[in-house]
Amino acid sequence: MEDSGAILCQISIFKDMLDQVNREIEANIQVTREIESQIGNCSETESALSVKEAELTKSFLASQFEINGLISVTADSRNSLKLLEDEICRLRNEHSELITRLTEKREGFVKMCFGFQREIEDSEFRNLLLEREFLDNEVRMLEEKNLDVKNSILAYMEDEMMNLLSD
Repeated sequence: MEDSGAILCQISIFKDMLDQVNREIEANIQVTREIESQIGNCSETESALSVKEAELTKSFLASQFEINGLISVTADSRNSLKLLEDEICRLRNEHSELITRLTEKREGFVKMCFGFQREIEDSEFRNLLLEREFLDNEVRMLEEKNLDVKNSILAYMEDEMMNLLSD
């Protein structure tokens, strides 16, 4: 019986050990379930993050496309601005040259006018102008005398006609 007691004792120990192993297995199963639950949550989070990553990637690529377009437009605008600035500079230079030429021609014209006036004052032309003015005055005075004579003759003729008619 001692042997059966020892066997029972051994069985009891094995049963305790088996119970211990079963508890550990159940604990491991519980931990595994929790891990699987967390893996599921992580998978859902990963899926949500993948969707968010795809949206962000799409937004990023759209932004990159827009930025590239804006960079291109900016470069074209800068080139256009440079061309316009060059054109404005050229037009300003032409305007400045034109004003300089006009000023030079105006000054030349004024000098010619002053020279012409001096020539008129100092030349025979001045004498001719004075003589013409004198002759114009003489013609006017003769026309006035001629008119006076005409009026006198008309008055005399009128008086004579009156005298003849009254006789």
